[in-house]
Amino acid sequence: MTTTNGAVREPLLEIEALQLHFKTRSGIVQAVDGVDFQLPRNEATVIIGESGCGKSSLAKAILRLLPRNVHDFSGRVELGGEDVMLLNDEEYRRHVRWKRISMVPQAAMNALNPVLRVGEQVAEPAVVHLGLSKDEGLQRALETFAQVGVPADFLHRYAFELSGGMRQRAIIAMALLTDPDLVVLDEPTSALDVLTQANIMNLLKRVKKESNTSFILITHDIATSSELADNVAVMYAGQIVEVGDAASFFEEPLHPYSQKLMASVPRLSGGDELEFITGQPPSLINPPTGCRFAERCPARFDKCDQEPPIFYKGERWVKCWLHE
Repeated sequence: MTTTNGAVREPLLEIEALQLHFKTRSGIVQAVDGVDFQLPRNEATVIIGESGCGKSSLAKAILRLLPRNVHDFSGRVELGGEDVMLLNDEEYRRHVRWKRISMVPQAAMNALNPVLRVGEQVAEPAVVHLGLSKDEGLQRALETFAQVGVPADFLHRYAFELSGGMRQRAIIAMALLTDPDLVVLDEPTSALDVLTQANIMNLLKRVKKESNTSFILITHDIATSSELADNVAVMYAGQIVEVGDAASFFEEPLHPYSQKLMASVPRLSGGDELEFITGQPPSLINPPTGCRFAERCPARFDKCDQEPPIFYKGERWVKCWLHE
């Protein structure tokens, strides 16, 4: 991946042709279908898109947190030059998950066990994956609490004694505990009030600046995510349809879906009337043979229905025949 001035940025994560399909009673759900993108070191990529487009499934595929009904899980996931898809499940658990890649799950505020003290839970990744003793793990948790702005005495409290924002910070502390190369955050500010959302995003910006950690942020909140984003990836119907640096994307999105998505976001400066996207996303059991956005696209033409578009690469990647 290159910057707008042509400088080469070393990729931490490279994903190519990643697929995650599920077996259901209705058929095979193509939740993640041929995803390609790169994440440079010490940068944040924000993945945006409508509900049901496969964002959370993509996060689970990267961390290999797979349910039992997997039909197809394939592709290349290269982390720091190593294709981790070649590792078996035990090797991945020991050497990658939580040690090199950690996650802040969706509904993270409810992820803490209500009958265990918060400190014990936050310290667990250091004990399990780094081989520290319980006391050493608690000390590391205490240091990470200080990093994310959680008072030291919260180490000995239970989850119900913490506010929503503090529980969210505790989960972020757990994700940072092992000094991973990459943290995947799935809707980290959902169900939080606006002020707490801003505080969490400021926290993530500070952590990114002070450490070598890279982030993948999955969200519906385009306005909030723009504060953290170095790059933006747009997902639609199980596929990434556009990837680019944040400044260029927010100024001028290229894919028709991206344009409609951004036109639906209110702006402080007012400007054009808000738009909406007509129709519904296609079924991921029987997706269209051509472009998956074609039925809802105002720029649709014959080729869109006949062939699936490929990525056109350069400083911006876009999966659309208009940019052939």
